Amino acid sequence: MTIITKKIENQFSQSLEVLKKFNKLENFSKIENASTTILNGLKKGGKIISCGNGGSMSDAMHFAEELTGKYREERPSIPAISISDPSHITCVGNDYGFDFIFSRYIESIGSKNDILLAISTSGNSKNIINAIKAARQKKMEVIALTGFNGGKIAELCKYDKSINEIRVPHNEYSDRIQEIHIKIIHSLIKIIEDKLN
Repeated sequence: MTIITKKIENQFSQSLEVLKKFNKLENFSKIENASTTILNGLKKGGKIISCGNGGSMSDAMHFAEELTGKYREERPSIPAISISDPSHITCVGNDYGFDFIFSRYIESIGSKNDILLAISTSGNSKNIINAIKAARQKKMEVIALTGFNGGKIAELCKYDKSINEIRVPHNEYSDRIQEIHIKIIHSLIKIIEDKLN
C-alpha cells in the first residue's frame, strides 16, 4: 500500500467512525421529527427556505433543488428555495454586513407556515443565528444542522423548542460533519418525497 493509498483509506475510515457515532435512534427520531415539521408546513401552504455558508451553502442549494426538481421519484415540484442569490448576498453584505445576508431575505419572504433549514457546522455562524432569530420572529419552524457541540445554536434551542437541532458530534474538521449533513438532507428529501407522492 502506497502512502497516498493509506491516506485515502484513513479518510474513509474517519468518515465511517463519524457515521457510527451519529448512527443512533435518537438522531433518526430527530430526522423523522424534522420531516414531520416540513410536511406539516407544506400541507398548510408553506415553503422551505434553506441557508448555509461555503460548503453548507452548497448543501442548502442541493436540498432546495432536489425538492423543486426531482430526487428519485416522479412527483409535483415542492416549494423550496435556498438563499444563494449573489446579487442579494452582495447587496445586503455591502449595505448591512455579512451577518445579515440570510435574515434580511427571511424578513422579506418568510411566512408563518414556512420552514427554515439552517446549516452551520460550528453552530456559531452569526448570519445563521440571525436567520434563525428572523425565522422565529415570523413564527416559522426551524431545523438546524450543526456539528461539534452545537455552539450558540444549541444554546438557542434550550430556550426555544421550535428549533429542531440535528447535531453531528464531531470535534475535528468540518468536512466530516458535512458528509453526515448531506446524508441527513437526503434522508429528509426521501421521506418528504415518499409522503407527498
